Parts: sequence; C-alpha cells; structure tokens
Amino acid sequence: MYTGIVQAVRPLLEVTRHPGHHQFTLDLTPALLEDLKIGASVSVEGTCLSVTEIHASQVRFDAMSATLERTNLRFFKPGQGVNIERSAKMNAEVGGHLMAGHIATTAEIVALVIEPTGASIRFRMPEPWDKYVFPRGFIGVNGCSLTVADVEDGVVTINLIPETLRQTTFPRYQVGELLNIEVDHQTMVLVDVVERTIKSTLARELPR
Repeated sequence: MYTGIVQAVRPLLEVTRHPGHHQFTLDLTPALLEDLKIGASVSVEGTCLSVTEIHASQVRFDAMSATLERTNLRFFKPGQGVNIERSAKMNAEVGGHLMAGHIATTAEIVALVIEPTGASIRFRMPEPWDKYVFPRGFIGVNGCSLTVADVEDGVVTINLIPETLRQTTFPRYQVGELLNIEVDHQTMVLVDVVERTIKSTLARELPR
C-alpha cells in the first residue's frame, strides 16, 4: 500500500524492451534504498512494481504486457524522471489516502495551465471509470493523492499547489499525453454496491 505522497522524482537510466515485458532501471537515493530488497514493491509513476535487481544505487523493475497496456509506462524513455514512493509502513503517517498502485486506466490531458502560483489540469476519464470520480473525492494521478476539483461530462479537473509541482513529474506533461489513474477503492465499492442494489430492486419490482 502507498499514501500517495511522492517521495522523490528519480531518473530512468535504462529502458529495455522485450517481447511481453519491459525492464526499467532507476537511480535511487540512499533514503529510497534503505532496507530495499529484491521483491519489494515500489510505486513508479503510480504503478506498483516489484524490484528484480539491485546494483548499488541502480534498481531494476519489470513490467509485463498487461501493465504496459493499462499504464503510461509503455512510453517511458531513458533520462526522464518518474514519481517514486516506497510502500507504506505500519503506523506511519498517511499524508494522502491509501492507494494500492493498481492503475485502473489512463486519462488524456485535454487542458493544462501551469503558473508560479500552481496548476490546473483537466483530463478525460474513459468509461466506465468516470462513474467513480466525484467532486471533492480522492483520486490517484501518477501516484499522487489528489482531491477532485470538478467533474463535467467525464472531464476531471485537479488543482496542484507549487509544492506538488516541485516534488512531482507533472510539469513535464503536455496536452494529449496520458496520466496514470487509480480510482479510490472505497468509492468504487460503494458505487458498485448501489448499482447492483438498484438493478436487483428494479428486477423484483418491475413487471416482466
């Protein structure tokens, strides 16, 4: 599990593309390397990946085709920075909201304004995931825990403070690019339960 508070932006040293999977090599700081072991889970641009190799400060991760198809990791290039968060520890502060690193979908940026005072990003949520996003609800975007500012016709607006811009990869994104989206699990469960309850009730009450 993760908290949605990005701990660092770290550079991609190498991207190796194989049939069915890609390998990513990242350079991590001493703080991020502390107690890191093979098999540990790390959030990379919001996606939960397992450590496969560690060589000094260089850490390698594998992403299978199913993960690549669902996320923006398939567009990664050497030299670019990515959001990193180590998995949360028991009794640690949850600064954002609990996240699993399981990306539901990608969403295309349709409008973007970045200024010294902050930023506003609008992106289009594809169906059926748009039904799980509500104003003032939680959403995970590229591994960041954010509050939804507005939703209109499937287009979601998020606002970012200068500190979030400084600590994350958002400043490098442009209109037309894809963001990794993790919907809030509790919201998803509630919406699904309500939908099933309504369908069941209507099936009993309406004449056949």
